[in-house]
Amino acid sequence: MKPDAESLTHDDVSPADAGLKATQDAKAPPVTKAAAAAAKAAQLALPAGRYINRELSWLEFNGRVLEEASNRNHPLLEQLRFLSISAANLDEFFMVRVAGLLGQVRSGMTTMSDDAQTPSEQLVQIRRRVGELVEKQQMRWSALREDLAGERIIIAELEDLDAQDREWLDDHFMQHIFPILTPLAIDPAHPFPFIPNLGFSVALDLVHTSDARRLNALVRLPQKVERFVRLPDTDKPGVRLVLLEALIASETARLFPGYKVVGQGHFRVIRDSDLELEEEAEDLVRFFESALKRRRRGRVIRLEIDARAPEEIRSFVAAQLDVGEDNIYTQQGMLALNDLSEIVS
Repeated sequence: MKPDAESLTHDDVSPADAGLKATQDAKAPPVTKAAAAAAKAAQLALPAGRYINRELSWLEFNGRVLEEASNRNHPLLEQLRFLSISAANLDEFFMVRVAGLLGQVRSGMTTMSDDAQTPSEQLVQIRRRVGELVEKQQMRWSALREDLAGERIIIAELEDLDAQDREWLDDHFMQHIFPILTPLAIDPAHPFPFIPNLGFSVALDLVHTSDARRLNALVRLPQKVERFVRLPDTDKPGVRLVLLEALIASETARLFPGYKVVGQGHFRVIRDSDLELEEEAEDLVRFFESALKRRRRGRVIRLEIDARAPEEIRSFVAAQLDVGEDNIYTQQGMLALNDLSEIVS
């Protein structure tokens, strides 16, 4: 009867078999600790479907912040504050997290995330989710604007103001806003200026009234001036506010004499503000000083532009800022909703 393999002892193995086994053992490469740890980690790793993408998870968190702006248990201004916070959060998300993914795409990295997505695939999903989130923000702002009007906090349109209010705004513009504006004509002798991170500007398409010469122009909104201009109080109780960009756009005759506006649009840029730390830097102070200087002039990773802007202005601004189609976000409604914190304060 032939013995089972498990019952064979060392004495039962032939010298030829023993020599073959020794030869095989000699040829097998030694298993390092790192390889063994990697093999064990691979065995313990969960399937990709069990992971939630980090960036999409953050967007879901910000969606829950936005939901608080619809919570009727909060006072009205507190709801407005949550809307402002959700907009500010989204700006920071682009400046750091989206900037990091775009940097990976530019460097050609195709490393998979834990949920088995490349940087490019993550960006596609982020853009889709951000579009949904921004649409909800604008819808909530539209509803809150009506609620504010019901509480006599009115965001007024210029065409709805009477002559007395318009006269006051003209005087306010000349005394407090006009002196700090820098209207810029864009031509071969005057190239497109640098727009800082979170910079808000009004782009204009002008035509000369005498010889029909066309001119592209730009007016940057001063960052140190409040976004909402408060109109004088009247006999009626309440607060009336006017958007600064609307006031500036209405005063183009003072800014560009001899020209009339044939097209205009507001836009805002978000730049790459991600900092890559070098743990082996010899001088950390000097490293951070140079990194912060580079961050001020980081690549534009998001261009927000008013949906009412003509296509010519959109194309002109995008080309001047070197922004690809995937990073242009056309928005219906008010840009930079984070500035709503001014109303709360």
